[in-house]
Amino acid sequence: MGQGEVSARGSAMEGDCLSCMKYLMFIFNFFIFLGGSFLLGVGVWVLLDPMGFREIVAANPLLFTGVYVILAMGGMLFLLGFLGCCGAIRENKCLLLFFFMLILFIFLAELAAAILAFLFREHLTRDYFSRELKRHYQGRNNSDVFTSTWNAIMTTFDCCGVSGPEDFEESLFRLLSPNKLVPEACCQRNGYLGDVSVEQCVSGGGVAFRHNKGCYSAMVDYFETYIYTAGALAIVVLTIELFAMVFAMCLFKGIQ
Repeated sequence: MGQGEVSARGSAMEGDCLSCMKYLMFIFNFFIFLGGSFLLGVGVWVLLDPMGFREIVAANPLLFTGVYVILAMGGMLFLLGFLGCCGAIRENKCLLLFFFMLILFIFLAELAAAILAFLFREHLTRDYFSRELKRHYQGRNNSDVFTSTWNAIMTTFDCCGVSGPEDFEESLFRLLSPNKLVPEACCQRNGYLGDVSVEQCVSGGGVAFRHNKGCYSAMVDYFETYIYTAGALAIVVLTIELFAMVFAMCLFKGIQ
């Protein structure tokens, strides 16, 4: 077998490998593109106010913030998928390089977030949240982001304070509302509680009408079932990003 024939076969195999990688990358990014389009569609659908849905979302700060998070994620995935698809199928080195840089930026941002979360982990303790609640929570002031967020948390997770109703002792809330021991967000909402029950709840005369579990424990219990799923998903996402960067660089170098 001559040297030229070996070289030709090597070039053919290299071309087949490059072609296979190109179409795999196209299919992979096409699904990213579809996912981004779906998230963008959902976000725009909510903001366009179908059947008054925007008012429902706006009443809950967590949901309202979530809509913009969905829009941002959708836009990022849409752009990422578009760049990957076009760069792969058109064998455009400029688009592939831009795709690689965007993936690298996302990867480094996730890594930085993980490092910051580890360094500032002491700020996620029960005592820290209790101090912040005592200093800044105001009760029914929905114009204050801190207050409205805590109201949404207590209503969503059926809880009261960080460790319990005692967190509102010697707090800003008690200074602003001296006749109330707990805010209305701590009261149970079973559909049949009237104004009398709410008054008993906030004044401390109706312990049975309020939530006595702290939000810290309630949220830990809620998210504990998802922690392993979230960890596995994070590993999968990071692995996909690494493979995407490798594929992009291989295509970038293989394109003549």
